Amino acid sequence: MRVMAQMAMVMNLDKCIGCHTCSVTCKQAWTNRAGTEYVWFNNVETRPGLGYPRGYQDQERWKGGWVRKGNGKLALRAGGRWQKLANIFSNPKMPSIEDYYEPWTYDYDTLLNAPAQKNFPVARPHSLISGKPMNVSWSANWDDDLGGSREHAAKDPMLKGIEDKVKFEFEQTFMFYLPRICEHCLNPSCAASCPSGAIYKRSEDGIVLVDQDKCRGWRMCISGCPYKKVYFNHKTGKAEKCTFCYPRVEVGIPTVCSETCVGRLRYIGIMLYDADRVLEAASTESEHGLYEAQRDVFLDPFDPEVQRAAEAAGIPGDWMEAARKSPVRRLIMDYKVALPLHPEYRTMPMVWYIPPLSPVVDVVKETGHDAEDKDNLFNAIETLRIPVEYLANLFTAGDVGPVNDVLRKMAAMRSYMRDINLGRDGNPAIAEAVGMREEDLYEMFRLLAIAKYADRYVIPTAHAEQAHALEELATDCPVSEYGGGQQGPFGEGSGAPTPVAVENFRALQARQTSDSYETELIGGGNKAGRVNLLNWDGVGTPDGLFPDNGESK
Repeated sequence: MRVMAQMAMVMNLDKCIGCHTCSVTCKQAWTNRAGTEYVWFNNVETRPGLGYPRGYQDQERWKGGWVRKGNGKLALRAGGRWQKLANIFSNPKMPSIEDYYEPWTYDYDTLLNAPAQKNFPVARPHSLISGKPMNVSWSANWDDDLGGSREHAAKDPMLKGIEDKVKFEFEQTFMFYLPRICEHCLNPSCAASCPSGAIYKRSEDGIVLVDQDKCRGWRMCISGCPYKKVYFNHKTGKAEKCTFCYPRVEVGIPTVCSETCVGRLRYIGIMLYDADRVLEAASTESEHGLYEAQRDVFLDPFDPEVQRAAEAAGIPGDWMEAARKSPVRRLIMDYKVALPLHPEYRTMPMVWYIPPLSPVVDVVKETGHDAEDKDNLFNAIETLRIPVEYLANLFTAGDVGPVNDVLRKMAAMRSYMRDINLGRDGNPAIAEAVGMREEDLYEMFRLLAIAKYADRYVIPTAHAEQAHALEELATDCPVSEYGGGQQGPFGEGSGAPTPVAVENFRALQARQTSDSYETELIGGGNKAGRVNLLNWDGVGTPDGLFPDNGESK
């Protein structure tokens, strides 16, 4: 048994309101630079829908993730070393800018400064790549709230085989929101796909990162990731992805998307797992068995044997305490209401989801019956507007059993708490109907509905003795035969990496000691950079603070 710690997240889809605050704040924090205009480390999709990039779940087309071969071993769906070498300079299995979207801005100058005229001026969209006028026809959120559902949502790959069960007429359709970030998988296919070994999984907390010095821009990681959460910065020629906000996590602060989530639907905590069993679990023969196989990889932090093995592995005591208090562990292991996204990709994802239940109550209300009654809720699960089979296609590789169990537990919790909130005694039969105790239902309600900040985010801080490894070393943690850091015909990135701490110091020093008000854009370029207000003495107007309209100052 090789005990390792993994930073993980659970999202309660029953509470997501689709406000996209998480996406916007992540964009401002991580991808507001040149070359990342189209990049969304966090995006919120409407389901049913095509997602972002368009149709990313169609692995017959994109060849992402792993497949199990006849001999029981895993292989990259996109092919091994020789196939990658054959396509090293032209990757045919990568989404184009049309599948993402061509980023744009608007001609605000014409709108604001046009002379008085009969017709009202408009701000036409202009491409941020070419600068030319364009017609907007797709974006990262094009099918939001089922916009154009007959044209777009009807092509959702997850509807295959159940098309007759999903109605797209306005009064019959149904939707829910699905926030997505990098899954920080236990068996990441992006890392295994990288010829340069630039993508690595930190052994301290399992966060998957891209070494910008080693990255050579082959873009095989984009093809290898089945969730398409690795992006190419066309300005720097490097791959970029969600970092799980590791500078924040290292000091015990949750990710930006979690911190700013309006619905408070995200939970962050530590999961302990047996690294020696990851490959075996990912190689499970039946796709329906992958969910339970991954749960079997997780370890119980209360087990004395696990505690001794963790101590021998160098996992600090406060991390073990955080694992025992982890809300993620409680939702995945104790209550069994969180499910992985597309376990059939065999990457062992570590961002899990609680399926939505809210529509069940609406269905019951429409019939005129008691919408909080246990029996009514249980029966209504079978008549959801969106079939349970669709949720199963998302979270359990098509196995409806675990999804039904989760929905029944959520319905039981709602029915049980209705009695409590009305001043009546709790009904133990409700808990027994879903194989739980009354105390479990009540504690699950507190965690999912009214949990405090400290209960939703149990994040141990990084230790000073680990700082060097966390910030300055690319510690690989491969679990497959194609593990990152391999020696290939092109070798690994040459030159010693510049420590993250040094990069941050240099950037801050450059801003604070610059003689001009403008700083150079990250990634270079000949365009004017951002205005540095740290150097402004408050007198006059710095150049670049406002758009130049040609008037004399």
